[in-house]
Amino acid sequence: MTHSARNVHPAAMAYAQEVADGTMDRREFLTRATALGVSASVAYGLIGSAKPARAAGHIQQGGTIRIQQEVRAMKDPPSYDWPQIANFSRGWLEYLVEYSRDGVFSGRLLENWEVNEDATQYTLYLRQGVMWNDGTPFTSDDVAYNITRWCDRSMEGNAMASRMGALIDEATGAIADGVLEVVDDHTVVLNLAQPDITIIPTMSDYPSAIVQNGFSGSPVDNPVGTGPYRPVSYEVGVGAVMEKNPDHTWWDADNGAALDRIEFVDLGTDQSAHLAAAEAGEIDMLYETVGNFVDIFDSIGWTKSEALSANSLVLRTNQNNAPYDDVRVRRALALACDNSVLLEIGYDGRGTVAENHHVCPIHPEYADIGPPEYNPEEARRLMEEAGVLDFEHELISIDDSWRRPTSDALAAQLRDAGLNVTRTIYPGSTFWNDWAEYPFSSTDWGHRPLGVQNLTLAYKSGEPWNETGFNNEEFDTLLAEASAIADAEARSQVMARIQQIMRDEGVIIQPYWRSVYRHHREDIVGAETHPIYEIHLHYLGFAA
Repeated sequence: MTHSARNVHPAAMAYAQEVADGTMDRREFLTRATALGVSASVAYGLIGSAKPARAAGHIQQGGTIRIQQEVRAMKDPPSYDWPQIANFSRGWLEYLVEYSRDGVFSGRLLENWEVNEDATQYTLYLRQGVMWNDGTPFTSDDVAYNITRWCDRSMEGNAMASRMGALIDEATGAIADGVLEVVDDHTVVLNLAQPDITIIPTMSDYPSAIVQNGFSGSPVDNPVGTGPYRPVSYEVGVGAVMEKNPDHTWWDADNGAALDRIEFVDLGTDQSAHLAAAEAGEIDMLYETVGNFVDIFDSIGWTKSEALSANSLVLRTNQNNAPYDDVRVRRALALACDNSVLLEIGYDGRGTVAENHHVCPIHPEYADIGPPEYNPEEARRLMEEAGVLDFEHELISIDDSWRRPTSDALAAQLRDAGLNVTRTIYPGSTFWNDWAEYPFSSTDWGHRPLGVQNLTLAYKSGEPWNETGFNNEEFDTLLAEASAIADAEARSQVMARIQQIMRDEGVIIQPYWRSVYRHHREDIVGAETHPIYEIHLHYLGFAA
């Protein structure tokens, strides 16, 4: 299959017809079609639209932009666990695939790719002429090294291994024999043991930054990359600086990297501090704007952007801790919660109510199984039946402008149902040390293009980000089945069963899907908010 309008993946043609018939929206089509290897321009053409133009021609060359963002401890890229880390290394570590605000997957270090009809074979075509900033060429050996490393389950903290199940030999915990084939210096073929429709979306996710063959460790300590910038300083909790690399000829220099210098300023999680810095002229853009601060930043004249997102908060128990190993206790907590109240109090109503199963209506495979039940009386009855009505629940959260008030609101609802709850609030520097181990806490989860992606990361048995301790063989089996189904409608039939298991088992209370916002000075371009909070530094600049 090629990428011309005359010869595209047959599924993409069927999806385009669904758009024409009014049974599929434009964003869902773009995500599905481009993941199958259809170029963005062809995908837009199939639905009678033109690909949006970038503003590169309207950007000044030079200047410094200061970005408010937490500066967290740098890690080896496959172990990245927050977008903030990747946003800094994105200056010189690039990605095979880029995921845009409108749901399109497009090639960066890949020129393009092809996917066979049952998603068991992926042919990756590398962009030619790309150089590492040490003067060596970027080749298929670099890609093969990264994919092999992503599949290494023995690597401590490797967040990519849970995303690469279709490539891994379960017996060895490493990439299976025959999966990866280097055809030539610019072509790599993946031959999967079973279908997997998440491969391309995964290659755009923030832990998939491409490092040089043989690299491991912190990219700040050894900043070899293909991108246009280089790090100058990096101080956790304080700030970080990068500047244009004068010794490197970047492959896309005609289309980006206008700035001379980019500074990240860590002001903590209190948005009032961000506002004060903005009014004092100390920062130029935010990482994100939350709650009632959206209106406040509007009032000072900063430009607002909003992204459709499956970003969410979950209030979860860890089933490895009593009494949360009892399904009656978990279900009781969910029954005592009115999610709409948590959305209004915790996030100023800026989002949509969620349904306690972590699959969003914007995910192609979402199944509508109806809203969760709100029944405080039944919650109390179940707690009595479990013999823990007098148990004191400690609900832990980070101290910030939205996760804290959402958790406060849940605690109030649980108390109204006759349950005993205390609140523990930690600063970010403390909270994130043990975020996956707390018996009862709240955690935010980022947007991912497919519902099966977050379910695999967060709830599959034994995965490092499984903060709930959920271990359910039926769930795991159905999730593997869903991940192998290329057709989203067929996948949604399996997803309905998965979503019901999540709710029946009381795995999470998920109050809302939140709209995500970012504010910046009006003279900045390329700073629009992204569903996964990515900051594409090469698009940033000042308006000409």
